Amino acid sequence: MRELEFIEWIQGRSNFDATKVPVGPGDDCAIVRLGDKDLLATTDQVLDGVHIVLDRHGPRAAGRKVIARSLSDIAAMAAIPLAAVATATLPGEFPATDAEEIYRGMREIADEYHCPIVGGDVASWDGPLCLTSTVFGRRAGVTGGVEPVVRSGAKVGDAVCVTGVLGGAWKSSKHLEFTPRIAEAVELAISCRIRSMIDISDSLARDLQHICTASGVGAEIVANDLPLNPDLTGDPSDAVNAALHDGEDYELLFTVSQAWARKLCDRQPLTVPITRIGTIVQARGLTLISSDGRRSDLEPIGWEHGT
Repeated sequence: MRELEFIEWIQGRSNFDATKVPVGPGDDCAIVRLGDKDLLATTDQVLDGVHIVLDRHGPRAAGRKVIARSLSDIAAMAAIPLAAVATATLPGEFPATDAEEIYRGMREIADEYHCPIVGGDVASWDGPLCLTSTVFGRRAGVTGGVEPVVRSGAKVGDAVCVTGVLGGAWKSSKHLEFTPRIAEAVELAISCRIRSMIDISDSLARDLQHICTASGVGAEIVANDLPLNPDLTGDPSDAVNAALHDGEDYELLFTVSQAWARKLCDRQPLTVPITRIGTIVQARGLTLISSDGRRSDLEPIGWEHGT
């Protein structure tokens, strides 16, 4: 079974009291209501041979990445991290010094975002290194007044925007050293009305499809407007394909009204650039508008477990 099919199967069997669990499986974080407060929760894995290559990238990078991935999910909801728990399933005869490096990598990124690692578990087995992290978060704002941003709020006519540059994350070290866009997401949520948001992990095309599916809309993307990673060289069409389908950029992909998009792109209020790359439309599916104006179906190709 493919990953998305399994998630949809789980969603079809989820039955929550919406007053206690406003957001369940299928978004970047779940939201559990505790009295008048919201607790956000997200979990991620890093597997040797899938998300990292341990012999090449090293244990500290693996530890950093597993916490950073969960922090990026917190960013996708425009929330603030509270604390983390983590697990490590270590290969047999794993060196103690490497295990310590994993923890150092976790701690470095967690401390940077004031997200203490408050617990976890350690085990060993005959398989490859497997790390998991769960990060808990809260609403942003001095009084917690910033509403978490979900995937399902995109409206027809919205501008589709991204932070940073896209493509080639695995060809460079970006997939290991990316910055979770927590500060940027909170600034956006405070300064304007973000309708929907997600972090780009699977790919721009696949993650945009997640927003469209959740919102019941479609989207058009303009190839010439994609902010390409300057490390991408060679054929321009290959660079566009990389920006659309590579994934692991961990940038913010969000929709806002046309008016807010103009203000954001003109003002550039963040420490990273904001680029408008397309528009939300009524017709379902994704469309790519090429450099010569031709329109074609954009397949939501990207990373998916079980393929």
